[in-house]
Amino acid sequence: MQRAALTGVCGPLRGGARPRPVVSRRLVCLFHTGLRAFAADKELLVKLRKKTGYSFVNCKTALEKFSGDSKQAEAWLHEQAQKEGWSKASKLQGRKTKEGLIGLLQEGNAAVMVEVNCETDFVARNAKFQQLVQQAATGTMFHHQGAKDQLTTYTKHLMKAAELSQLRTGPAGCLLSDQLALAIGKLGENMAVKRAAWVAVPETYYIGSYVHGALPAANPSLPNMVLGKYGALVICQASEQSQKSNLADLGRRLGQHVVGMAPLSVGSLEDEPGGDMETKMLAQPFLLDPSITLGQYVQPQGVSVLDFVRFECGEDTEIPEAE
Repeated sequence: MQRAALTGVCGPLRGGARPRPVVSRRLVCLFHTGLRAFAADKELLVKLRKKTGYSFVNCKTALEKFSGDSKQAEAWLHEQAQKEGWSKASKLQGRKTKEGLIGLLQEGNAAVMVEVNCETDFVARNAKFQQLVQQAATGTMFHHQGAKDQLTTYTKHLMKAAELSQLRTGPAGCLLSDQLALAIGKLGENMAVKRAAWVAVPETYYIGSYVHGALPAANPSLPNMVLGKYGALVICQASEQSQKSNLADLGRRLGQHVVGMAPLSVGSLEDEPGGDMETKMLAQPFLLDPSITLGQYVQPQGVSVLDFVRFECGEDTEIPEAE
């Protein structure tokens, strides 16, 4: 009986040889199938984690909940994050948001400048927060997409938080308010999409721009997106005599002046030169050469300054009604 039992488990004993284990083919097959299933599950988990940015634990829970269906798992993760984000946003509401970033995006004859705020500079340097700033800029640009064609003069639209919250981030994008809640849920600070300015010009005009304290944009697919603490858009009209090749550099210098000197109006070339407390842009000492006024600097260039927008991150200001 004992020999028979050993034969069944280890194979027959011959010539006093040591027993050799017999492994069932079915057992081997099940073992390899299990390994393949484990590898496939792990690959799904890694892909879902990489695509969504949610934790491995949450991704694993989602995949188990939907039997490995990654599309349903992803949708469920977003839904849960949305709920958590809105809940956290509600709890954090009222906490001061004085830090953040200015985002400036230029596309052809149009430009957008946005301000998005948070509580600390540490979060302002986070890639997820910077992505929110980019979403606010692209959403504003998308919202005005049809309004930049066939212009005879420049147009400017200033937007407040309530209007911005209802924008979508693209043709099939989410509401900006939902993206804001998601960012709050992930980063744990109160945030606000405070304001935006959209400007578009016809062919004979151009938009000068400048961002101070510029950071590299987090999204390489938006090479025209710049982030920083101060920003300016300057709307100009170029004469036939102006050097087209120099307009970009000239626009940058005008933007630097607006950021540094903080004018309140454009004024005119007939204004008397003022001092450091002057608020009319053309009468102010030129930031890069205080021996002349800004008007005296631009006049020989064949350029007329028509309007400007200046954003300073965290400043207390009431945005005027849209024109």
